[in-house]
Amino acid sequence: MFPLGGVLFPGMPLRLRVFEPRYRMMVADCLEGTPEFGVVLIERGSEVGGGDVRSQVGTVARIVEAGSYPDGRWALATVGVRRVRVVEWLPDEPYPQAVVEDWPAEGDAPGEDERAPVVAAFRHLLAVATELGAPAPPATVELADDPALAVYQMAGVAPLGPADGYAVLGTATVAEQWSCLGTLMAEQSELLEARVAMAADDDGFDEL
Repeated sequence: MFPLGGVLFPGMPLRLRVFEPRYRMMVADCLEGTPEFGVVLIERGSEVGGGDVRSQVGTVARIVEAGSYPDGRWALATVGVRRVRVVEWLPDEPYPQAVVEDWPAEGDAPGEDERAPVVAAFRHLLAVATELGAPAPPATVELADDPALAVYQMAGVAPLGPADGYAVLGTATVAEQWSCLGTLMAEQSELLEARVAMAADDDGFDEL
């Protein structure tokens, strides 16, 4: 298991530079066997040194490219392949490990009429973020036809915080994930639009 400060979603890429000895050992073990490991969000604590508090829902990352450095570090290109739930955390020796179970998205996806406003909110949020100069893909980014994958794509690239991302990942059904993401993006849009308005009102003069 690889606890991180961000959320990985199924279908989304994740690039890592691995330098801690315990995770270098983990990567080597993965490459000798099944080239996969679990990624979970650190709820409290740090990525380095241990002692963190970890979330109970995560995503399996598959290593698709690995390069090693002379000093033992690894550069990895991975992709999220499936959602999992932690059944039991095991001792962190020699690196974090857990018993997990696959947790596929449950229930039917919402209909196109229900999805359309969420997709529109997603594209609006990207446009507002771009206006502020925040890193974001173009508002015209293509989404998968599969609603279960599309909701993860949107959550993965929308300018949301890790807690918001985890709220989507940890929601049981596809329909609830779409609803949760729509609410979170609407709230974030309001915040970013307020920043845009403040920037527009700032004429560079101090007020007394």
